[in-house]
Amino acid sequence: MARLLRTSLALSTVLGALALAPVTAAPAAVAPSTSERSAAPALKVRTVARGLEHAWDVQQASGGRLVVSERDRARLSVVRNGKRRTLADLSKLVWVSGETGLLSLAVDPGSRTVWACHGGSTAGGNEVRVTRWKADRAWRRLSKRRTVVSGLPATSGRHGGCRLLLERGSDALLVGTGDAAVGTNPRNLDSLGGKVLRVHRRTGAPMPDNPYADASTPRRLVWTHGHRNVQGLAQRRDGSLWSVEHGSFRDDEVNRLVPGGDYGWNPVPGYDESVPMTDQSLPGEQQDAAWSSGTPTIATSGAAWVRGRQWGRLQGTLAVAALKGSAVLFMRFDRAGDLVSVTRPPALARLGRLRSITAARDGDLLLTTDNGAGDRVLRVSPR
Repeated sequence: MARLLRTSLALSTVLGALALAPVTAAPAAVAPSTSERSAAPALKVRTVARGLEHAWDVQQASGGRLVVSERDRARLSVVRNGKRRTLADLSKLVWVSGETGLLSLAVDPGSRTVWACHGGSTAGGNEVRVTRWKADRAWRRLSKRRTVVSGLPATSGRHGGCRLLLERGSDALLVGTGDAAVGTNPRNLDSLGGKVLRVHRRTGAPMPDNPYADASTPRRLVWTHGHRNVQGLAQRRDGSLWSVEHGSFRDDEVNRLVPGGDYGWNPVPGYDESVPMTDQSLPGEQQDAAWSSGTPTIATSGAAWVRGRQWGRLQGTLAVAALKGSAVLFMRFDRAGDLVSVTRPPALARLGRLRSITAARDGDLLLTTDNGAGDRVLRVSPR
């Protein structure tokens, strides 16, 4: 029954994204209680920064500051009171190619620590890595650079991932990676491509409760595998961890992460993208997606759980940004992780490609547009 509901809602979501039609479920399933239009509160959208290029991520720092990354410029900026200034020009450090450059951020405001996932170069070629820095008290300079994770695979820059998340309740940093368009990477536990990694946020060491923590090979960092190109990570109030990833020509996915879980992407021989995103014919057990777009894809990207009573019926949903779909989808899941409903507010359908979405401490949502030029950071709140 759960799979029937998920499939039906996935197809309805895509149709709704195109036509703003109500989301419905299969007759035998429990239907959502509200339509897209009636479920969504009136929303206010404010521009807090503009003039950006491929704005990839935004995270809150202290004192009302926002830290923003731009993929191709390899620039970190601080935005405060509507004004942007450069925190760090990383163009000499970051390898930029295709979908890879300066990507996701994580920020610990208390310790003024910034983590970034980005392309990099070594004597042996290119890779994707995670680096951390310490900001000064005024957030004007970064220092104490340290590589936390290195060796994430890279080829042309395609499918470079990469999404970061500081786990609540532990010292873990989660790293969602892409498969680098290499077919064997997702299911090879000793490749760091096509995975969600879980490492100590300061040292990069495997967390002691990782499923392969005792291994002497790279798999000790792996939390889940069998992913194509992880674009979003979010932690629910109950502590559960969720990912968002790009499908091929079908099946963008939202997944609830299970330690050691196999999410079923296995595009071999070569790089065969005709295979299912979650291939149940593979050996072992594959985890079904909690939500899937069906065909066509909408290029789901960043995600954040919505909190605060001001959001009304959207409180407790997972807000998922879409690039190709130019939308934010608010997905409600029950306690077991089964999909209940999807809401797509029309007010967020006219902003172009939406890359990242972050929950601010006051409950507002921070979004970045990724249109290539004239990109913005937006703050979305209920009216």
